[in-house]
Amino acid sequence: IAARSPVIRTVAERAASGVPVLGICNGFQILCEAGILPGVLMRNASLRFICREAHLRVETTRSAFTRLYEKGEVIGCPVAHGDGNYRVDGETLARLKGEDRIAFRYTDATGRIGEDTNLNGSVESIAGVLSAGRNVLGMMPHPEDLIEPEQGGSDGRRLFEGLLGAVGVAA
Repeated sequence: IAARSPVIRTVAERAASGVPVLGICNGFQILCEAGILPGVLMRNASLRFICREAHLRVETTRSAFTRLYEKGEVIGCPVAHGDGNYRVDGETLARLKGEDRIAFRYTDATGRIGEDTNLNGSVESIAGVLSAGRNVLGMMPHPEDLIEPEQGGSDGRRLFEGLLGAVGVAA
């Protein structure tokens, strides 16, 4: 329903013009429902709400959001969702992979991907994807919940610092 809100037209226009757009959790769902990002978020494979710390592997540094990470770096990031199972068809998956648009994948602390590390059943353990223009990021995990040491770590901070730096704002 949120994808039909009048403001989404403006979000889509701004995204198409290159303005950075970040959709976290429900925001990612809305970006997909609105067609700004490919795919759909389905009920978690376990049919249960998940609320815990996750490990993500940075798959690309070719975006404002991921530019301050190292490719292959494993970061901590909380998750809290019931509908985070990212799905796309085979053709779209091949395009996302071929265009280096998978931003993050669920892993263990060493960066290993496996059935036991895929928290919600997402295709190929995908936790976040970028738009074709690389200026829109949708992700289910919550980097905003891990930006200060008092929160238990600061792995999410660089995502926001990278974004702010890319638009010319000091962090």
